Amino acid sequence: MRINRALRLAIGALALSVAAATAACGGGDDRSALDHAQDGRLTIGIKFDQPGLGQRNTNGSFSGFDVEVAKYVAAKLGVQPDGITFKEAPSAQRESLIENGQVDFVVATYSINDQRKEKVDFAGPYYVAGQKLLVRAENTDITGPNTLAGKTICSVKGSTPAQRIEKEFPDTQLQAYDTYSLCLEGLNSGAVDAVTTDDIILAGYASQSPGKYKVVGDRFSTENYGIGLMKGDRDSRDRINDAIEEMIDEGAWEKAFQESVGRAADYPTPPAPKVDRY
Repeated sequence: MRINRALRLAIGALALSVAAATAACGGGDDRSALDHAQDGRLTIGIKFDQPGLGQRNTNGSFSGFDVEVAKYVAAKLGVQPDGITFKEAPSAQRESLIENGQVDFVVATYSINDQRKEKVDFAGPYYVAGQKLLVRAENTDITGPNTLAGKTICSVKGSTPAQRIEKEFPDTQLQAYDTYSLCLEGLNSGAVDAVTTDDIILAGYASQSPGKYKVVGDRFSTENYGIGLMKGDRDSRDRINDAIEEMIDEGAWEKAFQESVGRAADYPTPPAPKVDRY
């Protein structure tokens, strides 16, 4: 009996230590974003490698339009910058990070669509993106989608922009690479004539090298970027929607856009989105 009791105590202690370690390592819980905000802390998913949107800098700081939106929303929920933990949210992991409670919400060029809404809820949109074209600054041949015939256009393999070029522009040669950085290398060398994806992503790349590139043409798609959060967390979603609307009304949204991507890329601020309170 003594051995069994000791064994039970040891197992119990081990279970408690594992639970504590899981919590310490960022394991999920079922508390809402507002619950965590009341404690003065939020964990927010962003991209770490998206220039002008969500980027982890060499000094460990974070910058970009998505980062500024996230910080503004957090402040409206009562959380100061030093209470925010930014967690990397690669595109393929965004739903699982939310569902597992590893982040309170995600601000990471996260397009709202019906398939994703089956798993998570969205606040926003906080930005309406659209496919455009990035060319070298001296290029005068390409001014929009109606000037692509005979040109070589680069996008990422398997992406929606790449599929659209292949399907809707049969007179255009698609060059698909694994990353947009490879597309930029092709643009620099002259191997490709333009790079295509969402306008704000292109503006982010242009902002990294002022005067070297320019974003051209009208949008030929529509992508609503939303803030993803736990399915059914209506109270948090409503508060985040309030914050987005206040950011736009106060002029902080336009300021964040220009300071993050617009000014350096010489890209005008697009119309502000209208929040969808579905």
